Formats: sequence, C-alpha cells, structure tokens
Amino acid sequence: MLVILPPSETKSDGGTSVPLDLESLSLPALTDVRGRVADAVVTLSSDLDASREALGLGASDAAIAEVARNAELFTSPTRPAITRYTGVLYDALDYPGMTRASKAKAADRLMVGSALFGVVSATDEIPAYRLSGGSKLPGFGTLGSVWKPVLSPALDAIDDFVVDLRSGIYQKLGPVAGAVTATVVTEYANGTRKVVSHFNKHYKGLVAHELVRTRRNVRDINGLAAVLSDAGQRVEITSPIEITVVTEG
Repeated sequence: MLVILPPSETKSDGGTSVPLDLESLSLPALTDVRGRVADAVVTLSSDLDASREALGLGASDAAIAEVARNAELFTSPTRPAITRYTGVLYDALDYPGMTRASKAKAADRLMVGSALFGVVSATDEIPAYRLSGGSKLPGFGTLGSVWKPVLSPALDAIDDFVVDLRSGIYQKLGPVAGAVTATVVTEYANGTRKVVSHFNKHYKGLVAHELVRTRRNVRDINGLAAVLSDAGQRVEITSPIEITVVTEG
C-alpha cells in the first residue's frame, strides 16, 4: 500500500543533512522537471516583488523569510520530508510519536505531494521552501501542465494499492489511475451532511496514521475501510475509488 499525503505550506526550519541532491530523490524519472522547477524558484527569489506575486505572499517579514528560503534551496540543510512538512495533518499523523516499527512502515508506505518536487518519499531529504500547487512561475504555464506529463506516468508505474489523500490542486499535478481518494463529511443530528473544510486535514492525518500503523497488508478499498473501521472511524465506501469518512456534528 502507498499513501500519498498533501504537502503543507508550513515547514520546519533547518536540518542536519547535506544540501539538496535532486538525483538522490525517489522517482528518478522526475529529476529533469524537478531541476527546471527548482532553478526557476531560485531565479525568482532574486526579485522580491515578483516572488511575492508568484507565490501569493504579502509584505510581511515572514514573506521575506519565505523568499530567502527559496534563494537557499541548493545550499540550505535538508531533513526527511516526513519531518519537513508541518501543520494540522502532520500533527494528526503524529510521526514523532510513532514506534520504531511504525516509523519503518511510514518510510515504506508514505509519499508526499509537492509543487516543487512532484512527489517525494517520506525519507527523501529536502530543504525548506515555498511553492504551492497554484503558484505561477515566470516562463512556465500552470504547474499542472509541467508536472502531469511526467508525474502521472511515474506514479502509475508503482505496482501498489494507492490511497491518494492529496487535495484537489495537488491531485491535478499528477492524477493516479485507480487510486482511492477520501472525502470527509460532518453528519448532523437531523441527518444532513456537509463536506468538512476546516478539519479536513486533521481527519486525513488520522486516516494516514492508521494506515501506517496497521499490520494488515491492505490491497483494496474493502481492506482500507476495514482498517479504518476497526480503528473507530466511521467509513463508507462511496464508489470503487472513494471512501467517505463521516464525523458527527
């Protein structure tokens, strides 16, 4: 089983590993495009105003710091992707609190979508950076037009059952044929339902947590639903490639 997580705009600082080596990352078929996008990001960082516009940043000191991260993309220290990305989903995933056995499973089962790298494995060493799926780099079309021709074939070539937890904008960068997706809804006492927005990432983090720690070899949507149900989550199989996680309002 392979679980593809969404990235996060927030990322941890620093790292203890050597600077970025694109050729060391998983899915080497993506190396050329990774290089093109990374070079464009570094070049863009030399123009603060253009960076703010392209990356959707304001004029705060934090925005300046984000641009500075991009300028140091090839020189700053790296750390494993699973500890680089932070935020609500990664809090719920709770990688730091996992046992050694679960961390080994995380290394084997988790990948993370990325506007900069396409997709990386949990253990790929990456620097801090700022680039979102909707960003528009000078000289490029949409990032989807750049990534889709190479990312979808690379992911489709993985011979595994895929659970794609990426948000829509990152799924469009490289759709995976036959991957199971997850929708989170809140059900109210009167029976009505509403798609969860604010806590969507939290519940997807819980889904990923259970899929990492399970001892089962999940090979299809029925096995996926069984693992989550046994963990106390209310799950419905909505279609052959979609589950719905139901929370109470």
